[in-house]
Amino acid sequence: MTFAELAQAAKEAAVELAGLNRGRKDAALLAMADALYAARSDVVAANGRDIAAGRDNGLSEALIDRLTLTQARFDGMVDGLRALAALPDPVGDVVRGWTLANGVRVRQVRVPLGVVGIVYESRPNVTADAAGICLKAGNAALLRGSSSALESNRAIVAALRRGLAVADLPEAAVQLVEGGREATGELMRARGLVDVLIPRGGAGLIKAVVEGSTVPVIETGSGNCHLYVDAAADWRMALDILVNAKTQRVSVCNAVETLLVHADIADQFLPAAIARLTDLGVTIHGTPRVGEYSAKVVPAGEREFEEEYLSMDLAADIVDSIDAAIAHIRRYSTGHSETIVTQDRAAADRFTAEVDAAAVLVNASSRFVDGGEFGFGAEIGISTQKLHARGPMGLPEMTSFKYVVEGEGQVRE
Repeated sequence: MTFAELAQAAKEAAVELAGLNRGRKDAALLAMADALYAARSDVVAANGRDIAAGRDNGLSEALIDRLTLTQARFDGMVDGLRALAALPDPVGDVVRGWTLANGVRVRQVRVPLGVVGIVYESRPNVTADAAGICLKAGNAALLRGSSSALESNRAIVAALRRGLAVADLPEAAVQLVEGGREATGELMRARGLVDVLIPRGGAGLIKAVVEGSTVPVIETGSGNCHLYVDAAADWRMALDILVNAKTQRVSVCNAVETLLVHADIADQFLPAAIARLTDLGVTIHGTPRVGEYSAKVVPAGEREFEEEYLSMDLAADIVDSIDAAIAHIRRYSTGHSETIVTQDRAAADRFTAEVDAAAVLVNASSRFVDGGEFGFGAEIGISTQKLHARGPMGLPEMTSFKYVVEGEGQVRE
């Protein structure tokens, strides 16, 4: 089947999905979860083949980690589909409504986006999450995963389509777009067949899709996330937050990549932080001021503050004021998630007001910036743009809206 045929089938499926009630969609999600669970041995075997091929092809450990479907991640795919079935249906929600002076009634109502194309790297669990969220919001999904996860994605999509068939819904509602770079190019140029495109992955992928697509794009950003330890911080709290934000899972976009420490607290905080992090296997790339605290600090070059490492590496610097911290973040931030640790309410309020990011955190780990942690259910990604959706994208963000206008024969004078 050609890409044009895939896209046309998705467009036709989207028309049917848009008219479904919540019961039909929830039944389909549960059937998809059951079918995926029944196919677990096939999915695990396929994932094993992808991992072996990835190692043979020299994939980095960060990418191998993203590619690997552990038991917990597989269970998360199944549980995520079931959790989506329990969530409210956003389609049909009235965002706002009012009555004009002439008696005409206006309502702004949530509706599906239509056909959603998703281009993503490595993580095969995204396949199930994205398909489930799209379906619940009444959208058809065209899934373009990376070649490194092809076997896993094939097995997952095959199971999800079996679930759709059991629920008597069109299997074309969830499709895997295969092929080389030309297939991605066709997806990006499918204006009129694809309603919106969402890239999810590294900076290179996102840049290529944003700059090369004629289809409207919701940009999910890379995460050069900063943690600023203020002069008024509880340094022990700051250390716990830093360790969690850096090491709990390093290959994800909400992991901290840069540490900024106020000079007034550096003598207390940095020796403990360097010791704790290096014991855990983190390499600290620090400026000369940071290097004075330990011979274990690797000198940081200018470009290292631009990095989304996705590994056990951390850039670090000392700043003389909150102004300097905010200025550094403004220069290097990708607009994802930025954190301050402080006991000074005024400093926290200033940081949250002046730092421009999809999420700004006070005294909490950036690892909480996640659709599941926010209570949205499985997320489609974290948007760093300012149009339509920003931050973790759950079900409401996968809808648009229309205005429904009702009257009793009024005409405009």
